[in-house]
Amino acid sequence: MIAGTTPLLEVNALYTSFNTDEGLVRAVDGVDFHVQKGEILGLVGESGCGKSVTALSIMRLIKPPGKIASGDIQFQGQSLLAYTEEDMRKLRGERISMIFQQPQSSLNPVITVGNQLAETFEIHSEIEKEERWHKAVELLQRVGIPDSESKAHAYPHEMSGGQAQRVMIAMALALQPELLIADEPTTALDVTIQAQILELIIGLRNQLGTAVILITHDLGIVAETADRVAVMYAGQIVEEAEVREIFNHPKHPYTQGLIASIPVLGERRERLEVIPGIVPNLIDLPPGCRFAPRCRVREEQELTVCTQQEPVLETSKSGHKVRCFAVSNPGK
Repeated sequence: MIAGTTPLLEVNALYTSFNTDEGLVRAVDGVDFHVQKGEILGLVGESGCGKSVTALSIMRLIKPPGKIASGDIQFQGQSLLAYTEEDMRKLRGERISMIFQQPQSSLNPVITVGNQLAETFEIHSEIEKEERWHKAVELLQRVGIPDSESKAHAYPHEMSGGQAQRVMIAMALALQPELLIADEPTTALDVTIQAQILELIIGLRNQLGTAVILITHDLGIVAETADRVAVMYAGQIVEEAEVREIFNHPKHPYTQGLIASIPVLGERRERLEVIPGIVPNLIDLPPGCRFAPRCRVREEQELTVCTQQEPVLETSKSGHKVRCFAVSNPGK
């Protein structure tokens, strides 16, 4: 965090859980991070690590049997957990927007995309119907949809996956929010469309100063897009640093494993690295460090503390944060 500046968003000791028949699922378990104005934060990790639940918690969209058990979410110095539901409805879209996974299922199938975009202005502003439509067409044009006037009359099923994703981005950015949460915005899109979507998000950040939380499991996307990276594992952040620092000097064994598993252009390997084992059951977490059962470093250094105590997220003088006994006690 820049000294003397107040973050746009600050998440403090956030716990979000789901009470199921099998037991309590600790989906988000003591998460802390912040986002500055105009910054892109990459939130990465395997499926089921808590990334999307973190995003839905920020938006106050957790539904029963889930609940935000404790912690705080500060937006521009105000606690979102103290907001009424009416206050949150006004905030969503206007100041904080979210691009959800699966754009085709997020759009209303029986309303044209132009009318869905125009609805956003109807809810949050008092402009006339004709101007709302004009703004909707302008938005489609801004996000790179060709023949935007014609496409505004189309239904979601008449659009490709890439076009539907652009419509979702247009809807999220309609009111020029201060924070955009993009949850796997390039999932199921081909490489060319992925690049265009990411270029669009970066371009709009540069033009509007919008901060972005980019949620993904793809470290390649993060390397090209983010300013800073937070790595999640089993409901916790295990490492956080500037994007270049993460890729050049990853400290947590989990982050090291993720980076080692990325194919490198021009580098020939007999096989890609894999992280052994599976993600732990969030109902029945292992004692000590949650990554310990899969950690090669623990085995190599014979660290018994890893299975006995839970490590805390420690911050170095450079601001690099890591949750690991092997880093805090190298060689012991």
